[in-house]
Amino acid sequence: MLRGRVSEARRRVKERLVEAFVEEYTTREVAFSFSVGVFITALPTLGTGLLLFLVLGFLFERLSKIAMFASVIPLNPVVKWGFYASSFSLGTLILGPVPGVSFEGVSLSAGPDILVRLWLGNLILATVCAAVAYMVAMRLVTEFRQRVREGEVPLIDVPSDLVQEDQHPEVVPDE
Repeated sequence: MLRGRVSEARRRVKERLVEAFVEEYTTREVAFSFSVGVFITALPTLGTGLLLFLVLGFLFERLSKIAMFASVIPLNPVVKWGFYASSFSLGTLILGPVPGVSFEGVSLSAGPDILVRLWLGNLILATVCAAVAYMVAMRLVTEFRQRVREGEVPLIDVPSDLVQEDQHPEVVPDE
């Protein structure tokens, strides 16, 4: 069952990234957009991360919206609870245990200390995940575009700049 969910998530991420690969963005722009999306998705934004995607997409033309939104799939709401638990554990490892918290009960006064540990661990994990996501997306986009250039991937409507060198779309003349 878990294996099926993982393979389904991988398939969905791959579909979204393929859509991003054939957009008119450079390899670095797609990889950066995906890593920004992973970073934002990893943060405890309580759903406002999607709004932040829209704002960033509006403000920065060279961010690939599809690549940003594809980042939501690996860190979906089911996975995020485990991610939050790992974040809190990492924050507790760095800052030490929260005073006044035990298995028997938690005082409301411990809330700020718990949140500090969660946010610290979360920022560290989000940064690591974003760096890994950048490297993975960069490799996937590069390999995909290489396969397109070699004719191994039969696609319809592949932008001409993908078949040529990977360059900024405004530089490629229309034929």
